[in-house]
Amino acid sequence: MSTAAPLVELRDIRKTFGAVQALQGASLSVAPGEVMGLVGDNGAGKSTLMKVLTGVHQPTEGAIRLEGREVAFGTPSDSRSAGIEMIYQNLALAPNLDVVANVFLGREIRKKGLLGLRMALDEEEMEKRTTQLLDELKIHIKSVRLLVEKMSGGQQQAVAIARAVAFKAKLVIMDEPTAALAVKEVGKVLDIIRDLKRNGVAVIIISHRLQDIFQVADKITVMQSGRTVAERRTSETDMDEIVKFIVGGAREDLSAIASGR
Repeated sequence: MSTAAPLVELRDIRKTFGAVQALQGASLSVAPGEVMGLVGDNGAGKSTLMKVLTGVHQPTEGAIRLEGREVAFGTPSDSRSAGIEMIYQNLALAPNLDVVANVFLGREIRKKGLLGLRMALDEEEMEKRTTQLLDELKIHIKSVRLLVEKMSGGQQQAVAIARAVAFKAKLVIMDEPTAALAVKEVGKVLDIIRDLKRNGVAVIIISHRLQDIFQVADKITVMQSGRTVAERRTSETDMDEIVKFIVGGAREDLSAIASGR
């Protein structure tokens, strides 16, 4: 069991949209280098909770703590600046651009001109850094100048992960990273997640594929109807128990998590 201090803590998060209570007391924590599976049925509140963490939504109540300090993310840019990256299910890649352009999309490196002015894109430096990054993540692509639209689903997922960690991410959130992949490609993505863990990057995986969660996650947090209903170390549970929590057949006392104890 990990004894490391949490990197990120969400405590008793509540979020309302008019009369709709999307989150009604959701809590979780993840430590540096820890992989957490976030599971629950459709509408359980998983994506809404992650949008609170990434600054898309602001919580109605509750607290977000980063490395022990309470924080407030007003925008996704605030969250990214703090080292939190989210990879959505649609990946948000530009298919008509190559790997280099996608990794540095919106954060391009430019050459310095006269008086320190930034001029043309520094393609050579961006290509060098992209190649180094892919090597570090053990991502094998025949050319970093390959257009994303020419790549397989697994390769595109790998590029999205590389872009997320290119700027020193502390936590990477993945929304259904293996949902549309063939079995062989699923294995490669799970290997990348293991490498992120070895490099000290925390990972939250939102997924309905429990078999993938059990392969890589250190712990599993279950949500139901906008609430956190269970947290289990993966080594101390099994799929049957997790399914019972998901469908509402069981619920544990999580007051200690909500209060931060």
